[in-house]
Amino acid sequence: MSKDDLLRADSLEKLQEYVRKTGIERGFSNETIQDSFMLLVEELGEVAKAMRPLHGVKTASDSQRLELSHEVADVQLLLLSLCNKLDINLWDAVVEKEAKNRKRVWA
Repeated sequence: MSKDDLLRADSLEKLQEYVRKTGIERGFSNETIQDSFMLLVEELGEVAKAMRPLHGVKTASDSQRLELSHEVADVQLLLLSLCNKLDINLWDAVVEKEAKNRKRVWA
């Protein structure tokens, strides 16, 4: 998969397919669901770490500074990878869930 393939992934469904194909190309297709979930949780932790300076939370002086936008992108890519392993079309899941959410009363 090339950069052009990524640029053509202009919808969530296309991005999910791109993630599936690049996962195979990069040798990640044998990861278990548990492996993928642990990587996703690890990346969520990196999002939290990258947000700390934005909210005045102290960090160690020798701590690696993380780029928030990159960490958020990693979360999306890993979530799509996990969805692929679970045979979940994330777009369809979001549409179905939002249909339920629209019927809820939010207080």
